[in-house]
Amino acid sequence: MSATATATKIRLTILRQDGAGQPQRWDTFEIPYKDKINVISALIEIQKNPVTVDNRTVSAPVWEAACLEEVCGSCTMNINGGIRQACTALIEEVGILTGDTYEVKLEPMKKFPLVRDLIVDRSKMFDNLKKVRAWVPIDGSYDLGMAQPQDDHVRQLRYALSRCMTCGCCMEACPQMNEKSPFVGPAALGQALLFSLHPIGKTLDEERYQFLTSEDGLSACGNAQNCVKVCPKGVPLTHAIAQLNRDTVVFKLKKWVGIS
Repeated sequence: MSATATATKIRLTILRQDGAGQPQRWDTFEIPYKDKINVISALIEIQKNPVTVDNRTVSAPVWEAACLEEVCGSCTMNINGGIRQACTALIEEVGILTGDTYEVKLEPMKKFPLVRDLIVDRSKMFDNLKKVRAWVPIDGSYDLGMAQPQDDHVRQLRYALSRCMTCGCCMEACPQMNEKSPFVGPAALGQALLFSLHPIGKTLDEERYQFLTSEDGLSACGNAQNCVKVCPKGVPLTHAIAQLNRDTVVFKLKKWVGIS
Protein backbone atom coordinates (compact mmCIF):
# COMPACT_ATOMS: atom_id res chain seq x y z
CA MET A 1 0.00 0.00 0.00
CA SER A 2 1.41 3.43 -0.94
CA ALA A 3 2.03 6.20 1.60
CA THR A 4 -0.66 8.41 0.10
CA ALA A 5 -3.23 5.58 0.29
CA THR A 6 -2.95 5.57 4.11
CA ALA A 7 -3.65 9.30 4.49
CA THR A 8 -7.17 10.35 5.48
CA LYS A 9 -6.62 13.85 6.90
CA ILE A 10 -4.64 17.03 6.30
CA ARG A 11 -3.70 19.12 9.31
CA LEU A 12 -2.63 22.72 8.60
CA THR A 13 -1.07 24.76 11.37
CA ILE A 14 -1.04 28.43 10.39
CA LEU A 15 0.77 31.35 12.00
CA ARG A 16 -1.90 34.06 12.36
CA GLN A 17 -1.50 37.78 12.93
CA ASP A 18 -4.20 40.41 12.41
CA GLY A 19 -1.67 43.03 11.35
CA ALA A 20 1.79 44.44 11.93
CA GLY A 21 2.49 44.81 15.64
CA GLN A 22 -0.47 42.61 16.61
CA PRO A 23 0.03 39.46 18.72
CA GLN A 24 0.78 36.22 16.90
CA ARG A 25 -1.11 32.99 17.37
CA TRP A 26 -1.16 29.51 15.88
CA ASP A 27 -4.41 28.04 14.58
CA THR A 28 -4.64 24.40 13.54
CA PHE A 29 -7.25 23.07 11.14
CA GLU A 30 -8.07 19.61 9.83
CA ILE A 31 -9.70 18.74 6.52
CA PRO A 32 -10.27 15.42 4.76
CA TYR A 33 -7.40 14.27 2.58
CA LYS A 34 -7.80 14.58 -1.19
CA ASP A 35 -5.34 13.23 -3.73
CA LYS A 36 -3.14 15.82 -5.50
CA ILE A 37 -4.52 18.74 -3.51
CA ASN A 38 -2.27 21.77 -3.21
CA VAL A 39 -1.83 24.19 -0.30
CA ILE A 40 -4.09 26.83 -1.86
CA SER A 41 -6.90 24.30 -2.30
CA ALA A 42 -6.47 23.21 1.31
CA LEU A 43 -6.74 26.83 2.46
CA ILE A 44 -9.91 27.26 0.42
CA GLU A 45 -11.43 24.22 2.17
CA ILE A 46 -10.57 25.77 5.54
CA GLN A 47 -12.08 29.08 4.43
CA LYS A 48 -15.43 27.35 3.90
CA ASN A 49 -15.58 26.27 7.54
CA PRO A 50 -12.86 27.88 9.71
CA VAL A 51 -13.19 25.70 12.81
CA THR A 52 -9.98 24.70 14.56
CA VAL A 53 -9.14 21.23 15.85
CA ASP A 54 -10.05 22.38 19.37
CA ASN A 55 -13.53 23.32 18.08
CA ARG A 56 -13.13 27.10 17.96
CA THR A 57 -14.79 29.06 15.15
CA VAL A 58 -12.26 31.67 14.05
CA SER A 59 -11.86 34.13 11.21
CA ALA A 60 -10.78 32.43 8.00
CA PRO A 61 -7.04 32.62 7.23
CA VAL A 62 -6.13 35.10 4.51
CA TRP A 63 -3.51 34.73 1.81
CA GLU A 64 -2.68 36.06 -1.65
CA ALA A 65 -3.10 34.14 -4.90
CA ALA A 66 -3.77 35.07 -8.51
CA CYS A 67 -2.55 32.92 -11.40
CA LEU A 68 -2.42 29.54 -9.57
CA GLU A 69 0.22 28.36 -12.05
CA GLU A 70 3.47 29.70 -10.54
CA VAL A 71 3.67 32.79 -12.72
CA CYS A 72 2.52 35.74 -10.58
CA GLY A 73 4.56 34.95 -7.45
CA SER A 74 1.87 36.31 -5.10
CA CYS A 75 1.25 33.11 -3.11
CA THR A 76 4.81 32.78 -1.83
CA MET A 77 4.97 31.62 1.78
CA ASN A 78 7.00 29.46 4.15
CA ILE A 79 5.70 25.89 3.96
CA ASN A 80 7.14 23.50 6.54
CA GLY A 81 10.19 25.72 6.82
CA GLY A 82 10.83 26.08 3.07
CA ILE A 83 10.05 29.10 0.95
CA ARG A 84 8.01 28.44 -2.21
CA GLN A 85 4.72 29.10 -4.01
CA ALA A 86 1.65 27.57 -2.39
CA CYS A 87 -0.10 26.96 -5.72
CA THR A 88 2.41 24.32 -6.83
CA ALA A 89 2.97 22.86 -3.36
CA LEU A 90 1.13 19.53 -3.38
CA ILE A 91 0.28 18.34 0.10
CA GLU A 92 1.82 14.90 -0.43
CA GLU A 93 5.07 16.56 -1.53
CA VAL A 94 5.44 19.18 1.20
CA GLY A 95 3.51 17.55 4.06
CA ILE A 96 4.93 15.28 6.73
CA LEU A 97 2.91 12.07 6.94
CA THR A 98 2.27 11.20 10.58
CA GLY A 99 0.01 8.18 10.91
CA ASP A 100 -2.94 8.92 8.65
CA THR A 101 -2.43 12.71 8.64
CA TYR A 102 -0.33 15.03 6.50
CA GLU A 103 1.10 17.75 8.74
CA VAL A 104 1.74 21.15 7.09
CA LYS A 105 2.91 24.33 8.84
CA LEU A 106 2.35 27.65 7.05
CA GLU A 107 4.05 30.94 7.89
CA PRO A 108 4.26 34.27 6.05
CA MET A 109 7.53 35.50 4.57
CA LYS A 110 9.68 37.13 7.23
CA LYS A 111 11.75 39.56 5.14
CA PHE A 112 8.75 41.70 4.18
CA PRO A 113 6.29 43.80 6.23
CA LEU A 114 3.29 41.78 7.33
CA VAL A 115 -0.18 42.79 6.15
CA ARG A 116 -2.20 39.99 7.74
CA ASP A 117 -1.82 36.24 8.30
CA LEU A 118 0.00 34.92 5.21
CA ILE A 119 -0.04 38.19 3.26
CA VAL A 120 3.04 40.43 3.17
CA ASP A 121 3.85 43.69 1.40
CA ARG A 122 6.47 43.10 -1.32
CA SER A 123 6.61 46.77 -2.36
CA LYS A 124 10.30 47.06 -1.60
CA MET A 125 11.08 44.58 -4.37
CA PHE A 126 9.46 46.92 -6.90
CA ASP A 127 11.14 49.94 -5.31
CA ASN A 128 14.48 48.16 -5.73
CA LEU A 129 13.82 47.72 -9.46
CA LYS A 130 13.64 51.50 -9.68
CA LYS A 131 16.99 51.80 -7.91
CA VAL A 132 18.75 49.62 -10.49
CA ARG A 133 16.98 51.32 -13.43
CA ALA A 134 15.33 48.04 -14.49
CA TRP A 135 13.59 49.32 -17.59
CA VAL A 136 14.17 50.26 -21.22
CA PRO A 137 14.06 54.02 -21.93
CA ILE A 138 11.93 54.09 -25.08
CA ASP A 139 11.66 57.87 -25.56
CA GLY A 140 13.44 58.68 -28.82
CA SER A 141 14.66 55.10 -29.30
CA TYR A 142 12.74 54.81 -32.58
CA ASP A 143 14.98 57.49 -34.08
CA LEU A 144 18.03 55.37 -33.36
CA GLY A 145 16.97 52.81 -35.95
CA MET A 146 17.22 49.04 -35.63
CA ALA A 147 19.36 47.64 -32.84
CA GLN A 148 22.35 45.50 -33.60
CA PRO A 149 21.71 41.72 -33.67
CA GLN A 150 22.43 40.08 -30.35
CA ASP A 151 24.70 37.12 -29.80
CA ASP A 152 22.59 34.00 -29.22
CA HIS A 153 24.31 33.30 -25.89
CA VAL A 154 23.39 36.78 -24.68
CA ARG A 155 19.82 36.30 -25.87
CA GLN A 156 19.53 33.02 -23.97
CA LEU A 157 20.92 34.61 -20.80
CA ARG A 158 18.49 37.52 -21.10
CA TYR A 159 15.59 35.10 -21.49
CA ALA A 160 16.67 33.20 -18.36
CA LEU A 161 16.88 36.45 -16.39
CA SER A 162 13.49 37.60 -17.69
CA ARG A 163 11.75 34.64 -16.01
CA CYS A 164 11.90 36.43 -12.64
CA MET A 165 8.34 36.91 -11.31
CA THR A 166 9.29 39.07 -8.28
CA CYS A 167 8.00 36.37 -5.93
CA GLY A 168 10.47 37.14 -3.13
CA CYS A 169 11.85 33.62 -2.59
CA CYS A 170 15.43 34.78 -3.16
CA MET A 171 14.98 37.71 -0.77
CA GLU A 172 13.56 35.43 1.92
CA ALA A 173 16.47 32.97 1.63
CA CYS A 174 19.24 35.61 1.46
CA PRO A 175 21.05 36.04 4.82
CA GLN A 176 22.09 39.56 3.79
CA MET A 177 18.44 40.66 3.61
CA ASN A 178 17.54 41.95 7.05
CA GLU A 179 16.33 45.09 8.84
CA LYS A 180 19.88 46.34 9.41
CA SER A 181 21.09 45.89 5.83
CA PRO A 182 20.43 48.28 2.91
CA PHE A 183 21.17 45.48 0.40
CA VAL A 184 19.02 45.78 -2.71
CA GLY A 185 18.70 42.00 -3.00
CA PRO A 186 19.37 39.31 -5.62
CA ALA A 187 16.16 39.79 -7.62
CA ALA A 188 16.99 43.41 -8.44
CA LEU A 189 20.57 42.47 -9.33
CA GLY A 190 19.34 39.87 -11.81
CA GLN A 191 17.09 42.46 -13.43
CA ALA A 192 19.92 44.99 -13.49
CA LEU A 193 21.93 42.64 -15.69
CA LEU A 194 18.89 41.85 -17.84
CA PHE A 195 18.45 45.51 -18.78
CA SER A 196 22.17 46.20 -18.96
CA LEU A 197 22.37 43.52 -21.67
CA HIS A 198 19.55 45.19 -23.62
CA PRO A 199 20.87 47.33 -26.52
CA ILE A 200 18.78 50.33 -25.40
CA GLY A 201 18.49 49.49 -21.71
CA LYS A 202 22.28 49.72 -21.41
CA THR A 203 22.08 53.47 -22.07
CA LEU A 204 21.20 53.73 -18.35
CA ASP A 205 24.35 51.90 -17.27
CA GLU A 206 25.98 55.07 -15.91
CA GLU A 207 23.20 55.57 -13.34
CA ARG A 208 22.73 51.82 -12.89
CA TYR A 209 26.39 51.14 -12.10
CA GLN A 210 26.65 54.18 -9.84
CA PHE A 211 24.02 52.57 -7.63
CA LEU A 212 25.42 49.05 -7.92
CA THR A 213 28.81 50.25 -6.66
CA SER A 214 27.23 51.88 -3.60
CA GLU A 215 26.87 50.15 -0.23
CA ASP A 216 23.31 49.15 -1.17
CA GLY A 217 24.53 47.26 -4.22
CA LEU A 218 26.93 44.44 -5.00
CA SER A 219 29.28 44.96 -2.07
CA ALA A 220 26.53 43.90 0.35
CA CYS A 221 26.20 40.45 -1.28
CA GLY A 222 27.84 37.74 0.83
CA ASN A 223 27.76 35.14 -1.97
CA ALA A 224 25.77 32.69 0.16
CA GLN A 225 24.10 31.42 -3.05
CA ASN A 226 20.87 30.65 -1.20
CA CYS A 227 19.02 32.75 -3.76
CA VAL A 228 19.72 30.53 -6.73
CA LYS A 229 18.84 27.41 -4.73
CA VAL A 230 15.30 28.54 -3.93
CA CYS A 231 14.42 30.37 -7.16
CA PRO A 232 11.39 28.54 -8.60
CA LYS A 233 12.21 29.71 -12.13
CA GLY A 234 15.88 28.82 -12.16
CA VAL A 235 16.96 32.42 -12.74
CA PRO A 236 20.81 32.43 -12.89
CA LEU A 237 21.19 34.92 -10.04
CA THR A 238 24.74 34.01 -9.02
CA HIS A 239 25.81 34.24 -12.67
CA ALA A 240 24.24 37.70 -12.84
CA ILE A 241 25.95 38.86 -9.65
CA ALA A 242 29.33 37.59 -10.86
CA GLN A 243 28.97 39.31 -14.24
CA LEU A 244 27.83 42.56 -12.65
CA ASN A 245 30.86 42.45 -10.37
CA ARG A 246 33.11 42.24 -13.42
CA ASP A 247 31.20 44.94 -15.28
CA THR A 248 31.24 47.38 -12.37
CA VAL A 249 34.99 46.89 -11.88
CA VAL A 250 35.50 47.88 -15.53
CA PHE A 251 33.13 50.81 -14.99
CA LYS A 252 35.09 52.07 -11.97
CA LEU A 253 38.43 51.66 -13.76
CA LYS A 254 37.17 53.69 -16.70
CA LYS A 255 35.94 56.39 -14.35
CA TRP A 256 39.32 56.42 -12.61
CA VAL A 257 41.33 56.90 -15.81
CA GLY A 258 38.77 59.31 -17.24
CA ILE A 259 37.32 57.15 -20.02
CA SER A 260 33.60 57.69 -20.58
